[in-house]
This record gives sequence, C-alpha cells and structure tokens, in this order.
Amino acid sequence: MNVLRNAAKSHRLIRIGGHRNQGLSSLLRESPRRFSTETEQPSKDSSSDAFLQTPSTGLVYGKLFGITKHTTKSDIVNLLEGCEVSLDDIKVDYAKSFAPSGMMIQFPSRFAYDAAIRAIGRKGRLYRLDRADRSQWDLMTSYDGKAVLLQGIPRTAVPDDIERFLSGCTFDASTMQIFVRQAFPDSIRMAIIHFPTKAQAMHAFMTKNRGFCLNTQILVRVLQ
Repeated sequence: MNVLRNAAKSHRLIRIGGHRNQGLSSLLRESPRRFSTETEQPSKDSSSDAFLQTPSTGLVYGKLFGITKHTTKSDIVNLLEGCEVSLDDIKVDYAKSFAPSGMMIQFPSRFAYDAAIRAIGRKGRLYRLDRADRSQWDLMTSYDGKAVLLQGIPRTAVPDDIERFLSGCTFDASTMQIFVRQAFPDSIRMAIIHFPTKAQAMHAFMTKNRGFCLNTQILVRVLQ
C-alpha cells in the first residue's frame, strides 16, 4: 500500500510541476512582447518631435500689397523698421505691363514676420501683408535698381536709335531687351537696359526721362 501511495503522490507532483512549467513558458513567451512595446514607444515620440522642429533656416516669405509705382524698397524697409528686413530681402513683383503689383519680402523668422504684421497695423494701413511661398520668391527677378525701362519706343526705332537716345549714360548695350506690351488703344513698345550701378541707372532716369527718340517722347523708369 505504501508503494501505491508513493506512486500516486509522485504522479501528482509531476502533473503540478508540468502546469507550473507551462505557466512559466507562457510568461516567458509574453514577456518579449511587453518589452518590445515599451521600446517602440520612444521612437514614435522622437519622430513626432522631429516633425515639429523648426527648419534650420527659419525663413518666412510674405507678399505686400498696396504699393504704387512710386513706392521704393527703402520706403518698405523704413516701414518695417525693427523687423530685420534689408533691401536685399525685397523683390518687386511686376505685371506684364511692368506696373508693380506687390513686393515679395523675405523674413529671417516667423517672429520677424509677425512683427511686420504689427508694424503695418500701426503705421501702414494702406498695405496688406499675406503669407507667400518660397517658390514665388525664387521665380521673381530682382533688378536691384540697376535697370531702366524705356516706354513708348517708336515702332521704327532700332537698337542703334535707343543707344543714341541714351548717349552720355554708361550702360551695357548687350543686355538690351526690346518687346511689345498690349495696351489700350495701342500696344506699347518697351526696352529694358541694365547699368553697372544704381547711381548710373538713376542718372539715366534724371537726364533722359521724357526725352525724345525719333521725335517720340520716351518715359524712363528705374526698375527695382
């Protein structure tokens, strides 16, 4: 009888030990999943933080509306005093007729852009500043005050006639572009000519504006 009791007791211990081993195996199988869940979470947070980081350049672009053909870059720099904007940070947006439709402005940061909004609200209510895209800035030409626009060139005028009109001025004849723009009632013939410096372009404006080319009066404008 003792032999039978000992055999039955051994059988129960084996079954209990088997259940314990199965439980331990199950725990070990589940543990890696818990550990992997805990290690995945930080990488998700770090990627989210990287997404929210400010770009290293911090540049912000805006387009200023409400300017006229008499508005200069210097006027806008003075208007936005304290907003970290220089003459090189402004480009004039010209329509096909070369009437200025606005100015693109490059700000060094969002804080500078917000400061410009406040400055316009205080002392420049005739203007409106809207956010713009970097691509608009990149596609825009900056004449930088070193080019002049001649308007009203006679249809029969050739480049030599235009050079004679500008006699006494220092300019680069190879940059001359002659074109026609539609207007009412007649189209207007124009030309753009580049000068080595801003002073020389301004000299051409002061000495040649409303002068005559083949008995036709020519309007001269400095392009910014």
